[in-house]
Amino acid sequence: MGKLVECVPNFSEGRNKDLIDSITGEIAAVEGVRLLDVDPGAATNRTVVTMVGPPEPVLEAAFRAIARASELIDMSTHQGAHARMGATDVCPFVPVSDMTIDECIDLARRLGRRVGEELGIPVYLYEAAATRPERNSLAQIRKGEYEGLAAKLQDEEWKPDFGPAVFSAKSGATVIGVREFLIAYNINLNTRDPKLAHQIALKIRETGRAKRDENGKIVRDENGKAIKIPGTLKAVRGVGWYIDEYGCAQISMNLLNYNVTPVHVAFDEVCRQAQDLGLRATGSELVGLIPREAVLVAGRHYLAKQGKTIGVPEKELMHNAVMSLGLNEITPFKPEEKVIEYLIEPEGLRLADLKVNDFADEVSVDSPAPGGGTVAALAGGLGAGLISMVGALTTTKKGFEDRFAEMEDLGIRAQELKDSLLIDLDEDTKAFNAVMAASRTKARTPEEKARKAEAVQQANKEATLIPLGVLEKSHRVLKLAEQMAERGNPNSLSDAGVGGLMAAAGAEGAYLNVLINLPGITDTQWAEETKARANALIAVVREDIERLKKKMASELG
Repeated sequence: MGKLVECVPNFSEGRNKDLIDSITGEIAAVEGVRLLDVDPGAATNRTVVTMVGPPEPVLEAAFRAIARASELIDMSTHQGAHARMGATDVCPFVPVSDMTIDECIDLARRLGRRVGEELGIPVYLYEAAATRPERNSLAQIRKGEYEGLAAKLQDEEWKPDFGPAVFSAKSGATVIGVREFLIAYNINLNTRDPKLAHQIALKIRETGRAKRDENGKIVRDENGKAIKIPGTLKAVRGVGWYIDEYGCAQISMNLLNYNVTPVHVAFDEVCRQAQDLGLRATGSELVGLIPREAVLVAGRHYLAKQGKTIGVPEKELMHNAVMSLGLNEITPFKPEEKVIEYLIEPEGLRLADLKVNDFADEVSVDSPAPGGGTVAALAGGLGAGLISMVGALTTTKKGFEDRFAEMEDLGIRAQELKDSLLIDLDEDTKAFNAVMAASRTKARTPEEKARKAEAVQQANKEATLIPLGVLEKSHRVLKLAEQMAERGNPNSLSDAGVGGLMAAAGAEGAYLNVLINLPGITDTQWAEETKARANALIAVVREDIERLKKKMASELG
């Protein structure tokens, strides 16, 4: 899906719906950004907004929303239960998919600079984006709130990171930063007793619990401060409570960094602690959204515990995680509604989602796309699927236990190539449609004609690079087929051979699609270099497939 970042701006208005709609409308208007949630609170007089999308569009949407809030919200009249210091009080970026913390820090600093320079709002950076240790904490920056901001701005120690050190009665100040994705996760127990649940929460949460002596009194240090016994899980907050609606007690947790404490680690630890108290964790509940990888890593964990290969389709990993964590116990867990990457997938049916006969029908009609490039990608993807199958069958074959790790690795790589090639089904069709769209653009003036020519060239290059990528991936599938034919389950040798043949067909088809697109490219150096790459690759493919065919003939007679 490419790079995805979440942004969660908090605006100091939770009562005026029209005003809130005006701010969130700025976000919804930015192409590529998905507005996931708008949560206003009357008592707090605050609205928490959640958006997600590629980095640049999210950055633009955040700026527009902050700008609009600065126009509409007057902090001099604001009152609410929640701590605050500005019209846009806080605006964190959160990495979701293929995003690093450093990349998010860059976004936060670019947004901060723009807000400071263009809107004249003092900006402080916090958490991972903080410029000094004392600004890591949002609570520390916000100490004194809006009412103490004028004095704070006069203190050299509290000079803003961006924008003027001048108090704006209307807009206040904005805090921009970077944090990890927070997962709100509850684990169900077979008891109604909230004290037992809270007892477990005290043992697992990072802050732990107060140490007590043999009489049950809290043990304190020489300064009178309670001595704490740290919890077993890092980056976890937790409490125990009873939910009347569910008829059970829960441990309610915030997983502050799922890379430090993954969901499955938290669940397994609660299971262990519950057993010590004569209890059982019966299932769990996800509140809000969760990143795709956080679920998949749980699926891999539980499959590995069962002695199964993790080189399986993503759907199987997802299913295993949901079953193992008991996420369906209270309400059905629907990945398309709870996994953030699935939730924001482009609308419409993908070609790979069509039934086989519907896909064949779609190819067979008189529209030029989907065409040969799409079918080539499918051939490569099917080849990869067969390779993964042979790997899975080898991991379960008696006498091949010493090859488990090797076969699992080949299966994982085959699954990754399969998924990527199936995405290319639509990418090839999109690339062709982009060429047609650019070619049909009306151009009257010399400037318009120049822009059209450049757009056509760019579209033609993209339409060439997609099949070139399919050629490269199909070759990698073919290499896996050779390895699987040599080391895999001998009873599935023909499947490895068919996988290689499909990969070779995908490579040959992709090669033809590279060649047919090159004449339309006027950048001759680029065209020659691309053709040379394609020629070199297809030559190796042809050598490899002949070698595999000879092995098939030799082994199968």
